[in-house]
Parts: sequence; C-alpha cells; structure tokens
Amino acid sequence: MTLFHLIASWIGYLLMCLFGLILIAFLIFCLYIKYIHLKYDHIPGPPRDSFLFGHSPTLLREMSNDRVVHDKFLEWAETYGPVYRINGMHVVVLCVTCPDTTKEVLMSPKYPKDSLVYKHLFNLFGQRFLGSGLVTAQNHDEWYKQRRIMDPAFSSLYLRGQMGVFNERAEKLMDKLADMADTNTAANMHHMFNCVTLDVITKVAFGVELDLLNESDSPFPNAIEMCLKGMVHYLRDSTFQLYPKNKKFINEVKKSCRLLRSTGRQWINERKMAVQNGEDVPKDILTQILKTAGKEENIANDDEELMLDNFVTFFIAGQETTANQLAFAVMELGRLPEILTKVKQEVDDVIGMKQEISFDDLGKMTYLSQVLKETLRLYPTAPGTSRFIPNDIVINGIPIPAGVTCFFSSYVCGRLDKFFEDPLTFDPERFHPDAAKPYYCYYPFALGPRSCLGQSFAQMEAKVVMAKLLQRFDFSLLPGQSFDILDTGTLRPKSGVVCNIRHRGQTPAA
Repeated sequence: MTLFHLIASWIGYLLMCLFGLILIAFLIFCLYIKYIHLKYDHIPGPPRDSFLFGHSPTLLREMSNDRVVHDKFLEWAETYGPVYRINGMHVVVLCVTCPDTTKEVLMSPKYPKDSLVYKHLFNLFGQRFLGSGLVTAQNHDEWYKQRRIMDPAFSSLYLRGQMGVFNERAEKLMDKLADMADTNTAANMHHMFNCVTLDVITKVAFGVELDLLNESDSPFPNAIEMCLKGMVHYLRDSTFQLYPKNKKFINEVKKSCRLLRSTGRQWINERKMAVQNGEDVPKDILTQILKTAGKEENIANDDEELMLDNFVTFFIAGQETTANQLAFAVMELGRLPEILTKVKQEVDDVIGMKQEISFDDLGKMTYLSQVLKETLRLYPTAPGTSRFIPNDIVINGIPIPAGVTCFFSSYVCGRLDKFFEDPLTFDPERFHPDAAKPYYCYYPFALGPRSCLGQSFAQMEAKVVMAKLLQRFDFSLLPGQSFDILDTGTLRPKSGVVCNIRHRGQTPAA
C-alpha cells in the first residue's frame, strides 16, 4: 500500500510538472502573439475576434455559412484600403490591392511563394499531391529548372499545331449538345465543360482518348473532384483529419491522389519507352517535355516524381479552371441578350459555317476575347496568389516589417470600383483594344515569372469551344436557378448553369 501511495504521488508530481510546463509554454506563446501584434498593428485592419485566434472565427463563419470568403476580403478592402492585415494566432497575412506593390512583388523572383499555403499542397492527408511541381515549388532555382523544361511545350507556336485536337474535342461536345437539342433535354453546362476540358488536356498533353462525354464510367472526373474537395478541407481546417467521421472521405481523397499519380506514372513510362525505342509517338505536350528534359544536364532521381507532380497539376488546373470560366461566360451571356447577340454576330462574321476553326480565326474574334476577359475579371479561375516578404518594404506609405505574407486577390481587385467603374456590371467593352489597360489590378493568371504556364492553352481552348457553341446553338438559362458562386478554392457557379439548348434558328419549345 505504501508503494502504491508513493507511485501515485510521483505520478501526481509528474502531472503537475507537465501541466506547469504546458502553462509556461502557453504563456510564452501568448507573449509571442503579443509581440506580433505590436510589430504589425500599425497596419490598418478589422478588429480581431479574439486575442488568440485573431480573425479566424469570422473567416470560418463565412465559409461554414457557404458564403464566398473573398467577398469578406472585398468588404475589408473597401473599408481599410489597399493594404490591411488579417491575424490568425501568430500568423499575419496582408491583403494587398495596391497596384505598385502588386507590380513590385509579383514581377520579381526575389519574393518566394508563401509556404503557409503552397507547402501544405505537397500532400493531401499524407498522400503526395502537387508535390514540388510548378505551382507549389518555392525555391526559385528548382522552379526555374522545371519551367525551362515545360515552356517549349506550352508556347503559342507549339500550341498552334494542336488546333486540330481543340477542334476535334469541341466537335464531340457539339454533337452531344445537338442530341440534347433534338430531345429537348436541359444541359448542365458546367458538367459538359468539365468533360470536354478534361478530354482536351488528356489528348493534347498525353495523347490519351477518354471521351468522357460518352463514357460515364471513367474514374478521372470523380478523382479530380475528390482531390479538390480534399484540398479545401485540408487547407481550411487543420483538425479535419482528427475526427473519425471524416475517415471515409479522407481515404477516398488519398485513393484519388494515388489514382492520378499511378496513371501518370504509367503513361509517362510508356511514352519514355516508346521514345527510347524510336517508335512513332504523338506530337503532344508529354513528348515535347520528355525531349526537352532529355537535353537537361544533372537530371536528379526525384525528377520522375516532379514530373508526376506536374501531371497532377495539369489535371487539376487544366480542367477545372477552364470549365469554370466557360460556365460563367455562358451564365452571363444567358442573362445579357444584347451581349450574346453581338458576340454571335462576330462569330458568324469570322467563321461563318466553317467546321474547322483556325489559329488565325481566334485572333479575329476580338469581342469574344473581351467576353472571356470580362468573365475572368468577375470570376477569376484562381482568386489570388500569395508571396512571402523576406525584407522590409513600404506599401502605400506604410512601412511593412519583413517576415510577413502578402495575399494578392484578383477577385477583390476586379470588383473594386476604384479600378473598374460599376464593377459588378458585366461589360466586355472594358477590354476593347482601344480602352485603357488596367494597371496591375487585373491578373487572372498571376503576373511575372510565376504567371500561369498554361494560360495560352486555356484561352485557345476556351475560344474554340465558345465559338463553336455560339456558331451552332441558341441557349437560354433554365428559370429558377441560383447564380451564387461556390468557393472551392477556385470559383464555381453553384447551379451548374443549366440551359435549354436549341439549334440556331430553331423555334423555342412552348
């Protein structure tokens, strides 16, 4: 019994010591938070919800109520000006809409991507996801090596040779829409665009035929959807994986990541063997990348994993973003018949009844370009980007100490009336060739050396699909739809944009 009391007293003593150490650590952490507040509180910003959690409760509340968190950033930008701070425990993020700072930071390689976000995308719930690919690489030299390999495959000159594939895939969508018009079936345009953009990226980039518009059993669309959902939960809630109820969902996300990477490994290895054996191979992006990589010196053992990182990035970014842009464009054109009539007239004037759209035709459809640019102003495919500031700088006359993250929101800039008059009005004339160009407040594909590699690819694809759609069909939005946007990292139309489709000149159904 004495031994029992002795052990119990020792355990009690150890627990008290442990509790004391935890309390001391907590107090030290609180002092560090207070130091951070003193260091950055001269910067304007909304009142914190709490000393410890800063503005996190407000942002979590916005997201839990299914509101677009970027609208809260817009509200704060209108209230607190071109630079304001957001606190979350010991972390400070500056939201910046100052064009001069946007130019200085995004156009320079000396400001690395912020590890707070991009490092977390290396994996999803322990499964390698985007890794150290082009989007997530933080070290400039590592990123530059990858970009040097990828650039030739995404040059406008090279992509001109892929116009046949863009046309072919878009024609399959037109055939599907024709069937729906014939049977008076409503079309979920976001779903249709998801299918065709994924078909395009797999064919143009990897020479693989999926035909998702006719084959509904492919696992890829669901895998991409699961990865996107998993990414949102993983970034927004660090405790998400601790709850047993989320285990099934997390396992599905990890399985989806493995599917994308294993498929990529198979396609890449098959193509490598074909190239090495001197076989005829498709003149697609993968072949171009392998040939360019073969000329590089000092190829590391991890380069295969990097190639898989970029494979997953192509699937996620190359499909989701363009599909969203096309769906939003249809949504706005369906609401604005005057603009729809004008863009249809331009398409008729440029391509008439031609089935094959040429690269030169794309350059002649300037008003369609304006429509697509205006779509990206209101609904940017990537709402923003962030950079780490390693040195002291001055933003709008406010001294900013080093060691902070700056978030540049193309969504917020596109909706500020100091940059765009009547910003919530959809007006393609803002991007007329003779109109004044926005000064570092319009950057849907980011800016500078880290701008989106696939922007020419995406805009060529979007133009071909939209031109064919406008050439062949009339469409009207189904009544009673919700046109809110869903914040899932990128922006999506909540309704899916459901339309009644008719052949051009066909009388609407009663």
